[in-house]
Formats: sequence, structure tokens, C-alpha cells
Amino acid sequence: MNKVAILTLNGYFNYGNRLQNHALQEVLKSIGFEAETVINGNEPKGNRNYTLVERIDNLIKKSPREIFDRLEYKTWAKRNKDEIKESEEIRTKVFKKFTYDYIKETDYTISDNNIPKDLSDRYSYFVTGSDQVWNPDYIYGSSIFFLTFAEKHKRIAYAPSFGVSEIKPEYKEKYKEWISEIPWLSVREDDGARIIKELTGRDAPVLVDPTLLLTKEKWLSIAKEAQNKPKGNYLLTYFLGGIPPKYKKQIKKIAKVNNLEVINLADIRDKETYRTGPSEFIDYINSCSVFCTDSFHGAVFSILFEKPFIVYERMGSTLSMFSRIETLLKKFKLESRKAENIKSNEDVFNIDFSHVPAILEAERKKSYDFLKEALNVKDGD
Repeated sequence: MNKVAILTLNGYFNYGNRLQNHALQEVLKSIGFEAETVINGNEPKGNRNYTLVERIDNLIKKSPREIFDRLEYKTWAKRNKDEIKESEEIRTKVFKKFTYDYIKETDYTISDNNIPKDLSDRYSYFVTGSDQVWNPDYIYGSSIFFLTFAEKHKRIAYAPSFGVSEIKPEYKEKYKEWISEIPWLSVREDDGARIIKELTGRDAPVLVDPTLLLTKEKWLSIAKEAQNKPKGNYLLTYFLGGIPPKYKKQIKKIAKVNNLEVINLADIRDKETYRTGPSEFIDYINSCSVFCTDSFHGAVFSILFEKPFIVYERMGSTLSMFSRIETLLKKFKLESRKAENIKSNEDVFNIDFSHVPAILEAERKKSYDFLKEALNVKDGD
């Protein structure tokens, strides 16, 4: 038996999630394993509910312009409920089609209360990661992503993310127990390594997201041009937390000075663009003149495709959410791509990627070495 099961967040709405799942699968296949993703029936809970005090505090911090934009969007959404529903349904179908074409998923689903007794016997190894599989605000104490159902020697954590800088007290003991029982341990960002050290005393290597392990050519082989993609040059945006007015101002200025059309990937009001899937996401980034984003995977593909890009802190997020981007930029010596460092139009396009291939090669070797050792693969096998 040479089968490996992947445990990651299942969902048909996020570009990065689908692409990292595909990448990890392809990496495992490249070192001699049959890989499939086990569908987890415990749906991610998404963002936590904020208390009234927290909501008021967040409102106070917003500028009048941000409040106006939010109210304007809510008014638009109320008037266009049917269009929004249709867009979400079409987008989900596109994501499911991508998954069907490029990710092998199981024909069964597991959950906390429904784990087959022989599940551990069906695979040689189980790999949890990458993505925010250990984010307590998503999984609410579920042990599935810590692989507790599998024999200990079969458990591997490849670059999972906590998505938070601190683990809530009510989860600490469980997290400590579950993480301690994983023999092959790694994380995706520096904050995660610190959390593991504090909880277990162990040193976990910080490995790159699996999307960085595939070459540009591999990614372009599954890219697809969107039907409404501009014929001319364009500035691409992908903001998961919305675009605050101060960011919009800078983006509009860059577009105007450089005569670029603005394409907003995550804005549901631009329905044709919003209804595109992961394959189009790849092509959009590869073909743009400059990319503005608050997305970790947006930054990843900008680096892979050597595209001018600007990274913004996500609106309403904590510093811990930005940790993964901080780790990425620091690792590739591209801290200059943070929005606060872009002072002029020259700064937008003045980006040197010449040092990146060597770093990428070293990081890929580190990741492959980790996986080969964990999977007991000997060179020459």
C-alpha cells in the first residue's frame, strides 16, 4: 500500500485553499504516493461572532468613509439578493469543477462523530495541512486535523497554520496533547513555531506553503483565461477583507498614472470576474501589470510569477493573521512589497526578483527532505 490521505479545510469558495490542496497532492504524487483528500464533514465555522463591545470598538476605529462604504454595500446587497445568490451558486460550481478536475477527493465523509474504524488501515500515512487547519476559530476544538484517529507513526503535519498568535486557554491542554503526539511536525509561519514551542517544548521547522513547491510551468499548465479578461494592461486586486478607502486611493492613483484598467477579483459587484475559479485566478495574476492584495496566496503567486505586487494588511484582521505574510516576505527578502514601503510610482515596479530562485530552491529542498523522511522515502526508491 502506497496511499497517503490529505486532511485540509474543504470548501468550494477560496482560491488559496483549492490551490494549496492541489499542490500538496501533486508533491506527494511526485515522490511516489497515491494521494487523496479526505472530505471532512465538520464545516469550518468561519470568523467568530464579535461581542457588542468589540463591534462598537471596531466601529469607533473606522473612518466616516469606511462606514459610508459599508452602508453603501449593504444597501446594494439588499437590492441585489437574487444576483448575489446566483453569483455564489455559479462560483461554487466553478470551484467544484476545478476540484473534480484537479483534486482527488474521497467518496466518503468523516466527522468527529463519524470516523470509520478502519480509516487508519486504509492509508500508509496521513498529512494534515497546509492552510489554517489548526485555527481554533475555524475548527472549534475538533481533533480531526490533528490526526488523532490514525496510528501515531502515520501522522505528519505539513506546514499547517494556526491563523492566530495565541491559543485560547480552553484549547491549550488539548492542543498540547494532540500536537505532542504528531511525530513529524512542521508549521507555515513563525508565530506557529513559537506556539508549538510554548505548548510542547518542541522545535518545529517553518516550511513553505505547498503552492510554492510547484514550478511556474506546472501552475500555468492548469491556468485558464477568463472570458471577460481585459485585452489591455490591467491592475489586479484581490482583497479578502474589503478595500479600505486609503488603499483605494493609492490603487486608483497607480492605475491612473500607468493607464491600467482595475480588475477586482473578490468584489461580488463585478459579477463576471467574481464568478471565475482557481484556474482563472492563476492566469489573472500571471497576466497583470501589478497586483494589489491582502491575501497570503496572492503574494505567493506574485512571487512565483515574479509580478510587481503590493501587500496590504487585511482590514479588521489581527496581527496574527498577517504573520504568515510577514514570514513569507521575510523568507524571500521582499519586505519592500508592504504597502507602507511604496512611496512613489517607481517603487511599484522597482522590484528585484533575482535572488528569489536560489531561496526558492533551498526552501523546496527543505520541504521535500522533510516529506521524504516523514514518508520513509529513500533516494533512489
